Amino acid sequence: MQLTADQLIQFDEQGFLFFPDWFRPDEVSVLRREAERVYGLKREEVVIESSGVPRTAFAAHTYNEGFRRLGAHPRLIGPVVQILGEDVYVHQFKINAKAAFDGEVWQWHQDFGTWHRDDEMPEPRAMNIAVFLDDVTAANGPLLFIPGSHKCGVLPAGHDVETTSYPLWTLDRETVGNLADTAGIEAPTGKRGSVIMFHSNLVHASPPNISPFGRTIVYLSLCAVSNHIRRFKRTEWRAHRDFSAIQPLADDCLQELDRA
Repeated sequence: MQLTADQLIQFDEQGFLFFPDWFRPDEVSVLRREAERVYGLKREEVVIESSGVPRTAFAAHTYNEGFRRLGAHPRLIGPVVQILGEDVYVHQFKINAKAAFDGEVWQWHQDFGTWHRDDEMPEPRAMNIAVFLDDVTAANGPLLFIPGSHKCGVLPAGHDVETTSYPLWTLDRETVGNLADTAGIEAPTGKRGSVIMFHSNLVHASPPNISPFGRTIVYLSLCAVSNHIRRFKRTEWRAHRDFSAIQPLADDCLQELDRA
């Protein structure tokens, strides 16, 4: 799959692209089933909220066949290779849940800010892909983006280890306010199976989910092979050390899992 010239311009200007219905209902059903299996595992990679509900399952592509296949899906890998201009590897893989009523906030941040400070990733030659496993609405904690903020470089951030169960390098209110006053805030919403691709320096967040509707999103963080991390401070399941280029699978790889 290749992006059009207009899509490449939009990505450069806005820092993200939204693709509704990128995966079919039968493909999403496979992933939803596998996500429930992953969240039921007693593993250190599965992070639990203070309320006891799942928050994040890291590195699921290394211990679940469905997510291994998603991590090499050509509909996801192709556009990233096109934008970055070289092969990519998986820097981070996580399944983020915002449970109904209890899903916590993700503070305003830039992902590359964390990868650069904690992992010594040299340049922001990395991207995120978000795959919706549930319908994402204005009510259940959608992603919030400040368009064009990826052009601001790495912004000053503080290490927040108290607000939630997951420590994060976060931006202060003044910085976020100034950016939002200029560019506004967008919150792409859509049906399960939709996909967002966004720049690793794009400022983003998501509010808590106090609705009765759960919201699960899979995130692939893909980095150019030549831009691999230089520091191995964090556990390998948070910042991977296998810099092998992803070899895309067949387009029907998720359906094949059910036929196997």
